[in-house]
Formats: sequence, C-alpha cells, structure tokens
Amino acid sequence: MANTLVNRAATDRNLNNIFKLSLNFFRSFSTESPLPPSPSPSASKKPKRKKKKNLFEVAQFLPNWGLGYHMAKTHWTGVSYEITKINLYKDGRHGKAWGIVHKDGLAAADAPKKISGVHKRCWKYIPNLIKSLGSEPSLAKPSENVSKDNAQAA
Repeated sequence: MANTLVNRAATDRNLNNIFKLSLNFFRSFSTESPLPPSPSPSASKKPKRKKKKNLFEVAQFLPNWGLGYHMAKTHWTGVSYEITKINLYKDGRHGKAWGIVHKDGLAAADAPKKISGVHKRCWKYIPNLIKSLGSEPSLAKPSENVSKDNAQAA
C-alpha cells in the first residue's frame, strides 16, 4: 500500500513537470516577447510625424464648421477658398464643400464652386484673411455723411 502511494506521488510529479514544460513551450509562441536588447535608450529615436488633416477635420474646430473662413491646401501659395457651404456625412470627417476662390486675398470668382480634394490630408486654416460672410457694408466718406446730415437739419 505504501508502495502504491509512492508510485502515485511520483506520477503526479511527472505530470506536473510535463504540464509546466508544455506551458513554457506555448509561451514561447505567444505574441508577447521579452524586451529586445537596445544599445542605448536615446539612440535613433525619431519623433512621430504629425498627421495632416482633411478640410473637415480643420473646419470642425472653427465656429459654424468654418463657414466664411478661408482654407487652403498646404502647398498652395496665394490661393484659398472662402467656405460657403458644407455637407457632412454622418461620421463628421467626410462630405462635400463649396467655396469662393480667393487669389492674393481678393475674390477671383463671384459664385461658389465645389471644392475638389477635400478628403486629401493637406488642408490648413488661413487666419490672416478676414472672415467675410455675406456682403461687406459699403463705407462712405465721413465728409459726405456730415454734409447730408447738415442739409437735412436745415
């Protein structure tokens, strides 16, 4: 009887060792791997590239989704669009946009046109140009206004 208990204990140890070996074998195939040895922590660390934005990702941070604001592609010089209309898809990052072309700050067209390439990741906001939604009020000379007021009073 004592002999059978000793034999059973020995087989339990053997099974336990086999189980440990099989676990180690499967661990070697796991996706986690120990840290690879690196020569130095500061060697060849490249900064992450900033992901460029499409027109809608730029416009979402502007008031009223950028209507009336100027935007241009990063490689354009002197050309921008004043956004007049945006149709967004449900995700908020895709859609269609229309605007008036401006060259060197002056409107090059009267009617808005559909903007091509709105999904390309190269758009930027042009802060220097004044937001001009609608028509700008016409400025009359102050001397003319004063003479008209004097004529009406008399």
